[in-house]
Amino acid sequence: MSKRGIQLFDDKKDGVFSVCDLGSQWSLEQNNFYPGGLFASVGQMGMGYVVSPNSPNPRDNGGLKAPFSDLFVKYLPSQEEIRVVGVPEGEAALKKKKKVGLKLKIKVSNPSLRRLISGAIAGAVSRTCVAPLETIRTHLMVGSSGNSTTEVFQNIMQADGWKGLFRGNFVNVIRVAPSKAIELFAFDTVNKQLTPNPGEEPKFPIPSSLIAGACAGVSSTLCTYPLELVKTRLTIEKNMYDGILDAFLKILQKEGPAELYRGLAPSLIGVIPYAATNYFAYDTLRKAYREVFKEEKIGNIETLLIGSLAGAISSTATFPLEVARKHMQVGALNGRQVYKNVLHALSSILKQEGIQGLYKGLGPSCMKLVPAAGISFMCYEACKSILVEKDEEA
Repeated sequence: MSKRGIQLFDDKKDGVFSVCDLGSQWSLEQNNFYPGGLFASVGQMGMGYVVSPNSPNPRDNGGLKAPFSDLFVKYLPSQEEIRVVGVPEGEAALKKKKKVGLKLKIKVSNPSLRRLISGAIAGAVSRTCVAPLETIRTHLMVGSSGNSTTEVFQNIMQADGWKGLFRGNFVNVIRVAPSKAIELFAFDTVNKQLTPNPGEEPKFPIPSSLIAGACAGVSSTLCTYPLELVKTRLTIEKNMYDGILDAFLKILQKEGPAELYRGLAPSLIGVIPYAATNYFAYDTLRKAYREVFKEEKIGNIETLLIGSLAGAISSTATFPLEVARKHMQVGALNGRQVYKNVLHALSSILKQEGIQGLYKGLGPSCMKLVPAAGISFMCYEACKSILVEKDEEA
């Protein structure tokens, strides 16, 4: 810049002043207008100056143009000094956006691994949060500690305290984490393959999310069912086994390997409609939310509510099969009746206890499954936003 000083707001010379929020400059001299370059922001006052390169005033010696006149010039006050910093307009806006909030990003380049990790974390967190409700629900289904939620809760607290409410949770987490990882991976993979591209005809007459949900449920159940059976045994017969490994060994020695898959048929029959309706409802509700509120990104609270509603729909529709499965898993323990198959279990329960027997424990089941589904979907979407593919996103 020229060594000559420039005096601002001098009534004898050309003055330059800024108008906040208008982003424009005026010279007191007529017909001189300089767009851009001046601004004011919250907590700061902005001042810039431009000397026209074609100034008609002869004393300007043909006019001078300040270097970086295409940049915003910011006046940043501090306790000891004033610094003038030039920042391009686009870069200033970008930096302002990046400074809002603290965002954790972890690079995981493999998309399948991202889904597996996100699903495992979501399953572990959701099941741990609702472990007490799961324990109460299991006791209500088999009638081992009372006939009401309050009675079961009181009996468990008297016998084992708070620890009793989380009995078997470690096994549950070990089962649910890989199960949820496999389930979400299978759903995303199958749904992606079945979803038609824009302009193409659907590959099947039924929604792809419905088929993908059923495939996801079957895949996860086949892989993790033995752990589910052991978890049920540990919850009901707490004094018979010393731990997971002891339960596995005793079941194999006394009842054979096939016992680890006792009740698999009703589980698969129950999982198929449950997983299908759960994922279909979740996918449909998300699409409806985007259409109604015109927002592509769905927040954590909204995801929690959508996932909870999807879980309520699916669990209510398939609850009788869940009751039959629990009865078959318990087997002949404590002199209980052994059921031959799913229909035998359903008909026996219906004959002995009536229709209400098929829905015994529905209240605590919904209390457990509804928030579990919401927390699971919320954690899954949150983890996917943290695990990114590229360094630029991190």
